[in-house]
Amino acid sequence: MTEKAAVEIRDDREHGSLVAYEDGEPAGTIAYFVMDPAPGALVAVHTVVRPEHEGKGIAGALVREFYTMAAHEGVPVVPLCPDAAKWARRHPDEAPEAPEALVQEAQRQLRNHPELF
Repeated sequence: MTEKAAVEIRDDREHGSLVAYEDGEPAGTIAYFVMDPAPGALVAVHTVVRPEHEGKGIAGALVREFYTMAAHEGVPVVPLCPDAAKWARRHPDEAPEAPEALVQEAQRQLRNHPELF
């Protein structure tokens, strides 16, 4: 059974990261970018949870918050990150599928800007 962590999640839009903090320390992050032209979509590129925080539900909390953030902004999410995509498949009621054309454009933008990864 997975232990659920009490985490605080903060968006650092300037640096393209959504960061989870546990006891004031960074525990995990989603690296992302906003598609051009903004606000085309929020694109999850990579999710990382520090080893000492694994198994606590932090990655799921981050992805859920990422989708919530996008919904509040009125934009879709393109989950290029395998972890975010897996979570989205498991939670279709919370994670609307992005149109294929949007996914392809996000992939193109990421290829043209590898520094985003």
